[in-house]
Amino acid sequence: MSQTGPTRYELPPEGITLLGYVVRRMHKTEWLQHVPDLIAGGNTEEALACVAMYAVRSSTSFGQAYYQPRFNSPGEEVSEPDPATGALVRAKLESSSPTYRISYSAMLTGDILFTGSEEIQGTTIGLRGLGMPAPSRFHFQSGSYTADLTGIITSELALSLIGRTRIRAYGFLNFQDSAGNTGRLELDRSNNIKLTINEKSWRVRDSFFLEKASA
Repeated sequence: MSQTGPTRYELPPEGITLLGYVVRRMHKTEWLQHVPDLIAGGNTEEALACVAMYAVRSSTSFGQAYYQPRFNSPGEEVSEPDPATGALVRAKLESSSPTYRISYSAMLTGDILFTGSEEIQGTTIGLRGLGMPAPSRFHFQSGSYTADLTGIITSELALSLIGRTRIRAYGFLNFQDSAGNTGRLELDRSNNIKLTINEKSWRVRDSFFLEKASA
């Protein structure tokens, strides 16, 4: 993956279905691995930050758009374990009309469950590309700890005349957990993330690293 970019894994040369792409896109469950330890240590703010990061990263792609995945039929389901963690990831096409509605889940050892759904509401055409807005909902549970997240994530195809069409995304999530923490995440087209929890900012890196940036 490091040699060819993350979208080569999500869109392999042999082709893939839409649900298969969604499952591959969700193979970033390393963000969730240490959440139970954070909760046990009383670090619920950081736990919520990790859940929010997984929610946005599992919903988006940044890189070359090699091709359009094949469409699935309503009721079809695809599952594949995350090779990095062994987490079982599943996606199901609930309906295709009037909108595409997809549900999905990631189950890790240690009683960790992430579930969600998105509703692709068609395609918008703008100067920056073709946008596919998807209102999304997510739920996370580890033991008695829970978190809920809602927002709109728009995937966008940035078209190119020289055949290097790229996929990117932008949007936001609002969230809260059972420990009383609240927060918001904003993502822009350049893959920059602004993350705040209890009005405190967090620095975000893609190597599964977070740190509190300011009080």
